[in-house]
Amino acid sequence: MIFEYSARTRSGETRAGTIKAKNREEAVNQLRQQGLILTSLREKKATGVFGMGGSVKDKELAVFTKQFSVMIDAGLPLVQCLDILASQQENKYFAQVLEHVRNDVEQGSTLADAMKKHPKAFDDLYTNMVAAGEAGGILDVIMQRLSVYIEKAYKLKASFKSAMTYPITVITIAFLIVGLILWKVIPAFASMFAGLGADLPLPTKVVIALSHFVVKFGWLIILVMIVIFFGLKKFYQTETGRRVIDGLVLKLPILGVIFKKIAVARFSRTLATLVSSGVSILEGLTITARTSGNKIIEDAIMEARAHVEQGKTISEPLKDTGVFPPMVVQMIAVGEQTGALDTMLSKIADFYEDEVDQAVAQLMSLLEPVMIVILGGLVGGIVVAMYLPIFTLIKHIK
Repeated sequence: MIFEYSARTRSGETRAGTIKAKNREEAVNQLRQQGLILTSLREKKATGVFGMGGSVKDKELAVFTKQFSVMIDAGLPLVQCLDILASQQENKYFAQVLEHVRNDVEQGSTLADAMKKHPKAFDDLYTNMVAAGEAGGILDVIMQRLSVYIEKAYKLKASFKSAMTYPITVITIAFLIVGLILWKVIPAFASMFAGLGADLPLPTKVVIALSHFVVKFGWLIILVMIVIFFGLKKFYQTETGRRVIDGLVLKLPILGVIFKKIAVARFSRTLATLVSSGVSILEGLTITARTSGNKIIEDAIMEARAHVEQGKTISEPLKDTGVFPPMVVQMIAVGEQTGALDTMLSKIADFYEDEVDQAVAQLMSLLEPVMIVILGGLVGGIVVAMYLPIFTLIKHIK
């Protein structure tokens, strides 16, 4: 969600602009953390350019950034670069965004300020790095770093999806198959057994009882699942909800370890990219916290930021949170002491990105036989339960 705000600084200066947040409460907290006294805040209803909806994929943004870097390095003017890239862009929404940016730059705006008007295409991290590149006269280098960052972030996101998609897909298929069997197949067997008047074994009675429940209350089961889904979604939009659910996610067996590694890799890569590009450590920590994707990690980073603001190190508060592994904290401490924090963070990111790839590969190899056993056990158990009375009848006939 995008919010438009008006605020005052502690010195009395007036500020106005837009801020990206999941809900109103998060927007208010972000502005307070920036030391602003809020006077008005409202959701920006219009989406995209000219009120049109749209989005920019990570791959599209990475390709644009790399091409932009090459053009700037070749000495082409910004306006010409944006004009060429807008004309080549297949995503119509993104093409319109680039045209708007080009027009603003042509009228004297900085590239960073022009991009800030389109938060759906260019987030805080992107625009802050562009601003640092413009200020230092190294925009081509910054764009190259951004391109690498976006590609690695996309790879990390793909790893996260891989870790989630397979088990969810298999569980969903198992649920649908078992539900279909209980709803359509078992009633036919139940009618046949009732006609024979046979004394049924306990497993068969349990399966038939489940079948009766599904047939009678199937609509209620679906309704409860929908209510739970939307209830959890609504709960997650609150500060407390995010903190509770994100905390539980990090504590999940096997998956929790992977999510923690993903969070550490994302934190390290983002902060390393920002610091090496000339963004201040305080601004870098704020942006990194917002893009962490986990409320527990975000709180830990903001705690570290508060300590840095008081003149302390980053590593100590990160250690106290218990979220970051000891090795990460030690390497950050060494980076701070040697003045090579960005280099150390990049090494941490490289290490944990490899760790995530290995962990996801191991998870896939482990989940495949486990899911097959679970699915086979459920379906096989139902089949055996329904054939037990038939075997008993055949035995009595003999």
